[in-house]
Amino acid sequence: MYDVIIVGGGPGGYIAAERAGALGKSVLLIEKEFLGGTCLNWGCIPTKTLLNSAKLYTHALEGEHFGVHAKEVRYDWPRMMAWKNDVIGKLRAGIASMMKRFKVTVIEDSAVVLGPGKVRTQKDGQVHEGKNILIATGSRPAMPPIPGTQNNPKIKDSTGLLELDKVPTSLTVIGGGVIGLEFAGLFATLGTKVQVIEMLDEVIPFMDKDQAPLLRKAMKGVDFALGCKVTSVDGGKVHYTDPTGKAQISESDIILVAVGRRANLQGIGLEDGGIAFTPKGIETDQYMRTNIPGIYAVGDVTGKSLLAHSASRMGEVAVSAMFAGDSPSGAAGATAPGHGASPATARQTMRYWAVPWVVYTNPEAAGVGLTEAEATAKGHQVASATLPLTMSGRFLAEQGPAGVGKCKVLADKKDGRILGIHMVGAGVSEIIWGAATFIEMEMTVWEAREIIFPHPTVSEVIRDTLWELSHKLAH
Repeated sequence: MYDVIIVGGGPGGYIAAERAGALGKSVLLIEKEFLGGTCLNWGCIPTKTLLNSAKLYTHALEGEHFGVHAKEVRYDWPRMMAWKNDVIGKLRAGIASMMKRFKVTVIEDSAVVLGPGKVRTQKDGQVHEGKNILIATGSRPAMPPIPGTQNNPKIKDSTGLLELDKVPTSLTVIGGGVIGLEFAGLFATLGTKVQVIEMLDEVIPFMDKDQAPLLRKAMKGVDFALGCKVTSVDGGKVHYTDPTGKAQISESDIILVAVGRRANLQGIGLEDGGIAFTPKGIETDQYMRTNIPGIYAVGDVTGKSLLAHSASRMGEVAVSAMFAGDSPSGAAGATAPGHGASPATARQTMRYWAVPWVVYTNPEAAGVGLTEAEATAKGHQVASATLPLTMSGRFLAEQGPAGVGKCKVLADKKDGRILGIHMVGAGVSEIIWGAATFIEMEMTVWEAREIIFPHPTVSEVIRDTLWELSHKLAH
């Protein structure tokens, strides 16, 4: 009998396997296809690899402004795709190596949860027993019931777009969320004519209302049709109505449907096992426990936070809940200072309000905590301050006067507690973790502004914005 059986080898599953293995627990990891799951193989990593190539191409084209002249700049799509595949292969091998290091048994197969302590693999019908079961089956691209989308070779989801053998001349994106905008930015950079059709009045609905328009307007070469409803698709033609109700058509070589993702709930034994779930995902508590003792769920399959780093953290929390008291200080069962009991006995909890998010467009966007609208809706008296990223000497030196970027900090007027930090600009994905720490530790503006930031860095803008906000609060 294993200490834990994990179904799904994505960021939630394999991180949980590593953490449990590091505690000396016996672990079985069942993955039906490739270690790394959607994130590594068809999501986060391949898209960011291609986006980096596109950004390098842009930098080369614009190098003259910085005194760097490059002749005959061009991109090579087949080479970009080959590099993407190289990166994926190296990371897959790295995960496999970590599984061996922590003595995790890996089976390539689908699995069905039979109930507490039992999982059956599909190919051989073998039943495996474990003291704990962790479900981490992830999600898949959602395909809305729009007439004309079925059996249409022009229609692609995010996975299909990563398999194109050439760059399309034109692209219509249905959906102005993270996935839609990242692909829109990628192909627009490479010269594709791109239109994004979004049903809502603004892109990236969870962004702060002041930041989303800034990002949208900075995305060169992308035409946005906001407040528009797609009615049907005919080959490469997308029929939609604009905000006035007038019929419009967007025609292109390829149509990307990027309207979100759906949890993989079917065929894994939820109904027969009595595991509570909704169409959104498996129901869990703050320890990632389901309603069935000994069965846990993490990642996209819970429907709570569809981000790879959320899944990884959920995996750690689940392992901590399974084996609280078994871990040495600093290992899976440890809690951060200020969060309660001793490291050896405490269970970690999942704190969704402190999960940062990133949109890897050019420029990037990132945020953590509440938006101004969310904070107001929750009853906070909100104070805010916003500064341009050009306040940073590093940002100005590297991005030039045309560089677009802002940092916005929100705090409660009563006690100065930081409620949210939101940024748009090149490189903000590498900064936002620090802002997440402020939210996680419930720091005030005055506490956070005492932290010393290195100079010159773009991150200094956060400290400058904190100072600006503290000045407002004082007056």
